[in-house]
Amino acid sequence: MSAPTLVLRPGREKSLQHGHPWLFSRAVDATMGNPEPGDIVDVIQADGRFVARGYWNPQSQIIFRMLTRNDEPIDDDWWHTRIQQAFARRQHLLAHDEPRACRLINAENDFVPGLIADLYDRTVVLQALTLGIDLRKGRLAEILQQVTGAESVFERSDVDIRQKEGLGKVTGALVGPTPPERILFTEAHGVRLWANVLHGHKTGAYLDQAANRALIVDLLHHLGGGSPLRVLNLFCYTGGFSAHAAKIPGVHIVNVDGSRAALDMTAENMHLNGTSDEQYELVRGDVFELLRELIAARELFDLIVCDPPKFASSAEQLQRAARGYKDLNLHAFRLLKPGGLLMTFSCSGAVTADMFQKYVYAGLIDSLRQGQIIRTMSAHEDHPVSLTYPEGAYLKGLVVRTL
Repeated sequence: MSAPTLVLRPGREKSLQHGHPWLFSRAVDATMGNPEPGDIVDVIQADGRFVARGYWNPQSQIIFRMLTRNDEPIDDDWWHTRIQQAFARRQHLLAHDEPRACRLINAENDFVPGLIADLYDRTVVLQALTLGIDLRKGRLAEILQQVTGAESVFERSDVDIRQKEGLGKVTGALVGPTPPERILFTEAHGVRLWANVLHGHKTGAYLDQAANRALIVDLLHHLGGGSPLRVLNLFCYTGGFSAHAAKIPGVHIVNVDGSRAALDMTAENMHLNGTSDEQYELVRGDVFELLRELIAARELFDLIVCDPPKFASSAEQLQRAARGYKDLNLHAFRLLKPGGLLMTFSCSGAVTADMFQKYVYAGLIDSLRQGQIIRTMSAHEDHPVSLTYPEGAYLKGLVVRTL
């Protein structure tokens, strides 16, 4: 029996042939073989030639997600090989005595569309973002346990994007026991952090910022100069940047977030790393309002971290996002000492690196300051970006020196 098949409109095969993993519904001319949503299907050109194989979901605007351009079976061996390859590429990040955290599968960027898997010590946290993965998550969890040797695989499919696939939010143990709510892991410079894998943001921690958290130590070291350094950490969440910053003697850190629970976890992470209470502050409030209050009080800082939540999930939200990013960076520039550094980020996938730089530039101009980009930042290497899937480069950042 022939496989269920999607027949493309003439000329619509180019994106798949060039490696992009998505097809939108308007690219499909006909469906043959009565596939069920989530089934593995073949994609063929209008002239009948094979193009790709993957899974489909007619309920989604992205009707097809490619798994392979080869005419090969998508069976247990195929899934095992893809997961094993992704795990092997990250072995150097896990080869330490201390408990580590690492993204194992980065969805389309690891050529397994719709699957996120993060390792926290002996626990894998899985997110099934699409129907095709959701239908196979039980078996994928078993393979993840086999490949990693994890004690448990816990599902955190509680993200809004699943609604576009016709799916609700789901959490719970898939393989093995439910892990403890919090798991300890170690990052660069010996910094230890808690991940709340049951209820925290994302899968428990922002692993994509690991390299940038490490970078703050070097930036503060070079600022130096003998006088105590002041750091402002905006949208601090659980204080990962602050715990690293506190490795520099004499640094004083002001942590700002709207969540009391996040600030409580920040305090725990600071204590976990031996930071004294006198070395940091916790401020709960609206970041936009607080920035204005700090300017009115003539406060100044040597380094500011600005890592806000996602401002734009789609092109329709870009105008609002532009205003938000400009406002944040404008006020951050006004709070920096001459020669001070701003580490500013956007995690909005709809905002390109060029757009983000323009938003930061707009804030700089209105601040009446001069600035120099001394470094660009992106996600940690365990969050690779496929060259054929530029949408994967959602996290972008700049280190700007003010003059």
